[in-house]
Amino acid sequence: MHNLVIVESPSKAKPIEKYLGEGYHVVSSKGHIRDLSTKGKYGLGVDVENKFKPDYTAIKGKKKDIDQLKKEVKKADFVYLATDPDREGEAISWHLYDALGLKEEQYNRIVFNEITKNAVTESLKHARKIDQNLVNSQETRRILDRIIGFRLSKLVQSKTDGSSAGRVQSVALKLVVDREREIEAFQKEEYWTITSHFHDFDADLATYKKKKIELKNEEEADHVLESLGKDFLVTEVEIKNKKRESKLPFTTSSLQQEASTKLGFTGKRTMSIAQKLYEGIDIGSETVGLISYMRTDSTRLSDEFVSSTFAYINENYGKSYVGHKKSQKKTDNVQDAHEGIRPTSINRTPEKMKQYLKPEEYKLYRFIYYRALASLMSAAEFDHTSITLNSNDYQFKTTGQIQTFDGYLKVYSDYEDTKDTILPKILKDDIFNAQEVEKEQHFTQPPARYTEAKLIKAMEELGIGRPSTYSTIISNIQTRGYVKIDEKKFFPTDIGVEVTDKLQEFFSHLINVKYTANMEDELDKIADGKLVWYQTLEEFYKQFEPSVQEAFAQMEKKAPEETGEVCPECGSPLVIRKGRYGAFTACSNYPTCKYVKTEPKVEIEICACPNCDGKIIERKSKRGKVFYGCNNFPKCKTAYWDKPIGEKCPECGDMLVEKNGKIKCIKCDFEK
Repeated sequence: MHNLVIVESPSKAKPIEKYLGEGYHVVSSKGHIRDLSTKGKYGLGVDVENKFKPDYTAIKGKKKDIDQLKKEVKKADFVYLATDPDREGEAISWHLYDALGLKEEQYNRIVFNEITKNAVTESLKHARKIDQNLVNSQETRRILDRIIGFRLSKLVQSKTDGSSAGRVQSVALKLVVDREREIEAFQKEEYWTITSHFHDFDADLATYKKKKIELKNEEEADHVLESLGKDFLVTEVEIKNKKRESKLPFTTSSLQQEASTKLGFTGKRTMSIAQKLYEGIDIGSETVGLISYMRTDSTRLSDEFVSSTFAYINENYGKSYVGHKKSQKKTDNVQDAHEGIRPTSINRTPEKMKQYLKPEEYKLYRFIYYRALASLMSAAEFDHTSITLNSNDYQFKTTGQIQTFDGYLKVYSDYEDTKDTILPKILKDDIFNAQEVEKEQHFTQPPARYTEAKLIKAMEELGIGRPSTYSTIISNIQTRGYVKIDEKKFFPTDIGVEVTDKLQEFFSHLINVKYTANMEDELDKIADGKLVWYQTLEEFYKQFEPSVQEAFAQMEKKAPEETGEVCPECGSPLVIRKGRYGAFTACSNYPTCKYVKTEPKVEIEICACPNCDGKIIERKSKRGKVFYGCNNFPKCKTAYWDKPIGEKCPECGDMLVEKNGKIKCIKCDFEK
């Protein structure tokens, strides 16, 4: 019998076919094959007057792939749809089923959380049909994003200097803008602290007559200094054994946050590397996925992985290091569709895998591996000492900490602060003389600007978007010019503020955290079969479209910026206008006067062309996108989307380019 298995990624096909063996042929859809068309009202590709019936069309360049898949289906006796184990993967399976004309008795849907032989072969035992509720949820999300994206993007393009808006994107941008306004409105307040410096330790003023004391000015601080005696009596010495439990395994969100702060990776980079680790790495004897599926909001671990890891810990570290299986607190927006992110085998240690991995892959795999391993190890233990000293009813406190058992920190100390704070031996009723008592002025600080990690955390806590979309959302608000990043902190640009304010004028009931989070809940209910998908869209559209119509009619259009020059044809001021292919200078008296200033063509030379005697220069495509091509075009068609640096890759000899602040090869995975 000839079985056809369709997966998303070409890199998965070869190892999966090997796992399944004779009788199975594995091919790839190369991701999505169809999307909403741009037909119908407003180009939405959705019939808003007929239960939001979608009109799908093949994605550009995918018709050949679909035709090839149809040929493969004709040769097969049975088809297994093995796209990713989430809602998006379920929707891709449905599109394949529909576009390839499969029949109910001809196919099954299989899912696996990791690309290993056991997981893949086991999935055949649990084959099922497509879950239409999951598909409806994902397609509702897509239709929502299309309607809001198309309608609001058209609006902001016509009324502001902005280029796009989106259901979640605009809420994320609003978080950044709101934080900036909090900072601008913040009124700093003065306060003072007092520290006593002793020979081997310092102690800070905490209370007066055992009540919290706050010093709001220098006069109050001076009063304390004048009131202190020479002797500081130790009134309390408290030693407690404290345990520090290990953290849960990574979710998509926590992985992006932690990789940003600990490894310096952007969310986009983290997900790209994780995708490779999931899809499969050639480790000599086989190609195998090193980690489980990396799009998850669950921290649950399989019983099989837990038992094998407990055995590994016992064998390699001893019984005292064996911990317990933790359970995450269930929250409303956690789907728990599959496991947390973990290595597919605890025996494939980072040290063993290092020879097969690129440096960034090794760093991320090591992080994921030791996080999952540590989560099943025993708690670290510390002796925590707290000492109170009294001088004329003013209480000063100091604390110290000594690790008494490393526990999970045996493997995770590289990623957590484990520094001991050692105090000298101090007993109750000991008396100390301060070498110096110091006052220091401080001011309260405004809330911190978002870093990428903090913005992801905020989005997760507020329940907006899905973890798998966070990196894309953050990338979008950067590339649209809505935020800029300085020292890893997000600052809204003037355009970002303008777009946010204009949208809030007319869409504050929709573009806000609460509404966006509620919509995620409704999508979850559609996935559970508790809501009818098109009724959710009807309810949304009933509120949304009237607001759009009102905004188009009443939103004040931003006046074009004057250049300070006058039109040579009619004498009116010249202004900067936005066009399909970027900004240009034209007469403000349009359409009476249609003068457009022709800018002199300036060639920005980048480097020598590697394929002829020409020069690589900065150019623009028909759509206004910057690229880098040879000035001997069309004779020489050498071109790059990323800026070349004029050096060749030491590994493959191709051109090195500057991309996302890093130097990379356009052909191989070399990175400088």
